[in-house]
Amino acid sequence: MNIYVGNLAYSASEKTMRDLFEGFGEVTTAKIVTDKFTGSSRGFGFVEMPNEDEAQRAIAELNGKDFEGRKIVVNESRPREATGGNDYRHSSPRRDGGGGHRDGGRNQRY
Repeated sequence: MNIYVGNLAYSASEKTMRDLFEGFGEVTTAKIVTDKFTGSSRGFGFVEMPNEDEAQRAIAELNGKDFEGRKIVVNESRPREATGGNDYRHSSPRRDGGGGHRDGGRNQRY
């Protein structure tokens, strides 16, 4: 089972998060999500546990518990929702009006 772990302290490491969950059973992976530019923690991560019963017990007992000074959020991870194929971050129009001219194409003659 893939488990979401949120509200992590920025000082938390993958090792300390793995150690916390290993108290409930086998942990396949423990990953903290980091910013791709700075490399710093984004404050959440994921833990993979192969045994469903152990994973459910970890979720029940760790959700809302203090971990490195913060109350963590622990629940079953849900898959990302599809964006519908229209990601405006990569297809935004030019704000200067386009045209490649300094005036932004406003004084074009037709």
